[in-house]
Amino acid sequence: MPIEVCSATASQSRSALDHGQATANAMARFLVSPPHREGGQAQFIESVPPRSDSDITAVITWILQHLDEPLTLESVGRHSHMSTRTLRRRFRAATGTSVMNWVAGQRVARARVLLETTRLGVDDIAHRCGFGSAESLRVHFTALTRSSPSRYRRTFAG
Repeated sequence: MPIEVCSATASQSRSALDHGQATANAMARFLVSPPHREGGQAQFIESVPPRSDSDITAVITWILQHLDEPLTLESVGRHSHMSTRTLRRRFRAATGTSVMNWVAGQRVARARVLLETTRLGVDDIAHRCGFGSAESLRVHFTALTRSSPSRYRRTFAG
């Protein structure tokens, strides 16, 4: 409860007025709490790319630049000049998750930003994030955030 009070205060305070809703949302995420929480909603934490494996850091950078494109383990492996087996092993060692789960998480993170900062429809956001369809975006978004894209937009849009 105290974090929610701090977050509510911040979103209505000078931070939101001086720096905008995006800053207030970033601060709420830093505090590990959305500006206002609906029941059962997952917390939103910014991800930080690993620094321990320069090859994997390069793969991550490339993936982030190509999130809107169809990505498969094979296509990422081809780009990184690694076999899929080596890519799987090194990526999991560096990030703690599989390549495709990480890609889905980053696509959802990009969708969150677009939902917060634009008035684009869910279909447009899905394509800009590489999901291919609004239904695919909804499935992944809900699985990772326990919130629908429209509910997320109502909660976080400035």
